[in-house]
Amino acid sequence: MPGYHPQDIEKKWQAHWKDQQTFKADNASDKPKYYVLDMFPYPSGAGLHVGHPLGYIASDIVSRYKRLRGFNVLHPMGFDSFGLPAEQYAIQTGQHPAITTEQNIDTYIRQLNSLGFSYDWSREVRTSDPAYYKWTQWIFLKLFNSWYNLDTNKAEPLKTLLEKFEQHGSEGIRAAGDDEERHSFTAGQWKLFSEKQRLQAVHPYRLAYQQDTYVNWCPGLGTVLSNDEVKDGLSERGGFPVERRLMPQWNLRITAYADRLLQGLDSLDWPDAVKEMQRNWIGKSIGAEVSFAVQGHEQAQIKVYTTRVDTIYGATFLVLAPEHELVKELTTPEQQAEIQDYIDATKRRSERDRMADTKTVSGAFTGFYALNPFSNEPIQIWIADYVLAGYGTGAVMAVPSGDQRDYVFAKHFNLPITQVVDAQQIDEQADPTKDGLYLHGLIKGQNYKQATQTLIGELEQRGIGKGKTNFRIRDAIFGRQRYWGEPIPIYYKEGTAYGVAEADLPLVLPEIDEYKPTETGEPPLGRAKDWKYKGLYEYELSTMPGWAGSSWYYLRYMDPQNTGRFVGEEAEQYWQQVDLYMGGAEHATGHLLYSRFWHLFLKDLGVVSAPEPFQKLINQGMILGRSNLVYRVQGTNTFVSAGKKDAYKTTELHVDVNIVENDVLDVEAFKSWRGEYASADFILEDDGTYVCGTLVEKMSKSLYNVVNPDTLIERYGADALRLYEMFLGPLEQFKPWNTNGMSGVAGFLKKLWRLYHPQDGTFAVTDEAATPQELKALHKAIRKVEEDIEKFSFNTTVSALMITVNELTALDCHKRAILEPLVLLLSPYAPHLAEELWQQLGHPAGSISHAQYPEFREEYLVEDTVNYPVAINGKVRETLQFPATATPADIEAAVRASDFLPRFAEGKEPKKFIVVPGRMVNVVV
Repeated sequence: MPGYHPQDIEKKWQAHWKDQQTFKADNASDKPKYYVLDMFPYPSGAGLHVGHPLGYIASDIVSRYKRLRGFNVLHPMGFDSFGLPAEQYAIQTGQHPAITTEQNIDTYIRQLNSLGFSYDWSREVRTSDPAYYKWTQWIFLKLFNSWYNLDTNKAEPLKTLLEKFEQHGSEGIRAAGDDEERHSFTAGQWKLFSEKQRLQAVHPYRLAYQQDTYVNWCPGLGTVLSNDEVKDGLSERGGFPVERRLMPQWNLRITAYADRLLQGLDSLDWPDAVKEMQRNWIGKSIGAEVSFAVQGHEQAQIKVYTTRVDTIYGATFLVLAPEHELVKELTTPEQQAEIQDYIDATKRRSERDRMADTKTVSGAFTGFYALNPFSNEPIQIWIADYVLAGYGTGAVMAVPSGDQRDYVFAKHFNLPITQVVDAQQIDEQADPTKDGLYLHGLIKGQNYKQATQTLIGELEQRGIGKGKTNFRIRDAIFGRQRYWGEPIPIYYKEGTAYGVAEADLPLVLPEIDEYKPTETGEPPLGRAKDWKYKGLYEYELSTMPGWAGSSWYYLRYMDPQNTGRFVGEEAEQYWQQVDLYMGGAEHATGHLLYSRFWHLFLKDLGVVSAPEPFQKLINQGMILGRSNLVYRVQGTNTFVSAGKKDAYKTTELHVDVNIVENDVLDVEAFKSWRGEYASADFILEDDGTYVCGTLVEKMSKSLYNVVNPDTLIERYGADALRLYEMFLGPLEQFKPWNTNGMSGVAGFLKKLWRLYHPQDGTFAVTDEAATPQELKALHKAIRKVEEDIEKFSFNTTVSALMITVNELTALDCHKRAILEPLVLLLSPYAPHLAEELWQQLGHPAGSISHAQYPEFREEYLVEDTVNYPVAINGKVRETLQFPATATPADIEAAVRASDFLPRFAEGKEPKKFIVVPGRMVNVVV
């Protein structure tokens, strides 16, 4: 049947790639390696919409291009298949989360394959597969059984710590973490400790440890939520109230790696914005820790951390986090009710909301006073929710003259504001200047540097403080009170935590009767019957967070079938790290940071070799939905077309974009769409159509603007969809979707088809020699496509291919010498059509992936002749053509010999000829 029929071609080649395992990568090759990775998806029940494949298409183009350039390409895909949505669906329906997850994955695989992605499916991983999460649990146990030695600046097995205890006790050990949580003991005492006492002494050194931690607790979901899962005090899923609660939680000591995580950013080819987000999240600061005594309470000491110890004479009040451990102790009976009310209100706000709210001023006075350690003046102690228990010490010395938030707080509650530097201007706002000379006490007359040194020296001499480097980042909470996640491989003997033996992994999720917390408030795993280690010991009932399995999956892709190691040594040393990682910027301070942390830890253990997991990162922008609107006349079931709505009072309603074409509503489909519209009336345009309004916004089911790629593939073909998504604009930018544009790209592919099949007839490529114009068109395209893919500028490549096809069509070109290289240029973008044409050109089926990228040859772009504007006294009179090799003397002679001067010089003799080679000629008369 004549003509281009993408659906038939695409199914044919997708089946071929699957049967032949065309994109299977080898773990050893003489070719250079290139590892391309997509952030793997969570398989939701909704499947893919057209916004999802944007990054996948781009990474596939790079993968296919790199194969043509002679690389051994690893391009895998898998699924982040643990998660809260499947669990919530299980709670509602009683169906096991594994069943819905499996069904959703099947949908995703079908949709991904329909887009022609060149994945090596033999390497597929799923984080909910026990064969996979066995190794997630293994990594956790390694963290549990390691400590961070500050002397060697790396993680080490606990064995080296225990050797130090044996020899010297706890003296002289420099370990990451809080020294105040640890016990002091001699080597002799250590030897007399019981097993339980030893484990209790070791626990505060572990990189995976349990501690009472403030968390976002959601009673409605029965689980702890991350900050990302809480918005305006409510759970993002379900909208349930969330409160701050102190609970025993497993934590990972990411703070041990804070400095290395900062330093490593300098070596990465990542967007500057992402690196800056990580730097801010880690938040390194150099300052001092200071102890404030409490008036009338000799035992109490409030520690604060400040980066501006030079302003301590201006500290006129202290602010504690509402959760601070001393709040209860430092609240007078008169203030008790107000303080408790404030604490209760704070519990209903997430940390993120508290940090983001810079406008609301609130707080409560405890009734107690601290003493400024340098002026010895009594200063009030307040609580306020802008101070967080987990940041620094959970207490702030408030210097309203130098900090705007403290300034606003002091003005609101009528608290003192003391100037500390003579250069400060504080009549209307805080002034954080470090210029000028200091006004008070020990540092009077000193500058900033002198004052800082003086005060830190005095703090250390008096034993009430010290210089200190601090980080904003906190240890990562690692437990979730959920079912559908990796069981934490910990059991308890006499209340003490032990790690499950590595030989007993995986610790598989047990079957339970319901997927919600127990009636007594335990996590869902509390419902498991007879679930005990060795039949004796209670397991940990929390599961791991969603980011656990995604923190190392890139390594498992390297060697997914290995049953004896999380990744084989040879495979890891061959692939090393991801060369190109494609994904969303929203993961900057979550997944990307945790993956780097786990990688650095595994490198400390000597089981990975690369310094970082992801060398280059590209954040694809979001494809926004293009919504359609209908206008209902208020109080009626009549809908008025956009062109006539101004004459009526109307209400805007979103309508399903899939029953709209070129903004014209299918009225009958609209009546069938929802029962309430079955009897609707319509006020139409003069041409009898109903024209909808439009709006660009986020693609969402609730806005009825989700476009299913299945529909577009069925109508236009996958190659057209791939090209169109790239054509929309620069990869990193946000851009609106408009299905109307699909027809233009589909038309381009038909025009290209006709170069090989004139008039949509039989294949008719000739072996005639190419003309200079045809070679020029081809080699312009070769250079442009190569340059653009190398710099990830995909939209301009599509434009270049369109221009080339137009030029070759105008030249009526049907020659193999031109059209065969053209197929190779096209193949990363429209792989199905390229495979079909490659086979028709006489090559073995499916061999285009192993072909060689066309060589660009500069000589085909060199012009034989050059058109010169020729001017008289600077005014252009005519354009003349000369050989490209002509010298200025040749050109002058040719102009003199032509009729140019008789026609334009008005009989005047030329005084001078100015020839700018390749540009112009000016005759001065």
